Formats: sequence, C-alpha cells, structure tokens
Amino acid sequence: MHILDPIIGAWYKDRDTNTLFEVVAWDPSAETIEAQHLDGEITEYDLETWQQMALQKAEAPEDWRTSYELPREDALDPDTPLHPEQWNSPLTTIEPDSLYGAEDY
Repeated sequence: MHILDPIIGAWYKDRDTNTLFEVVAWDPSAETIEAQHLDGEITEYDLETWQQMALQKAEAPEDWRTSYELPREDALDPDTPLHPEQWNSPLTTIEPDSLYGAEDY
C-alpha cells in the first residue's frame, strides 16, 4: 500500500468509505491532519490513522463550494461584473433635469 503525504489544499478519496475530502490543515509537530468533507464536516486524523487509510489522490469536485453552503448568487466569482436586466431599460438613458444637486442659476 502506498502512503500519501498530506498536502494542504489537495483532495483525497478514501477508498474504504468512498468519501472525498480536502486537507485543510497539517501540523507536523502535533502529527495531526484536518480534512473537510463535501458536506462541510471537519475531521481530524492523527498521523498513524492517516497512514493506515486507503487513500488515493483525487481531483477537486466540480462544485466544491457546496461544503461552504453558499447560496448560488454568493458562489459567483466576485470579479465577474453583474448586468441586471433593469440596467438595459430605456429609462436609464434619460438624463435627469438636475445634475446630482447642482442647479443652473
């Protein structure tokens, strides 16, 4: 059996339980590994338990944000501009009579 080193940010699949998880913390001095499962649950393993597990490296799931239980609109990339449909309304092209409080005298 090949023993995999815990790497923070890497995804692993436990072949015995068929669960997928990401390593979120690794403390070599305490010999503990923290893993976050897709349902958001955090599990801590000691190094001895880790070495006895039947693990294989895995790709991150397509929708890995489900573990954080984010609503769909909050899961969007913050760098992507939003263009609500109301911005395309013809009313948005009408200029106001006054320019933001500055009046012509």
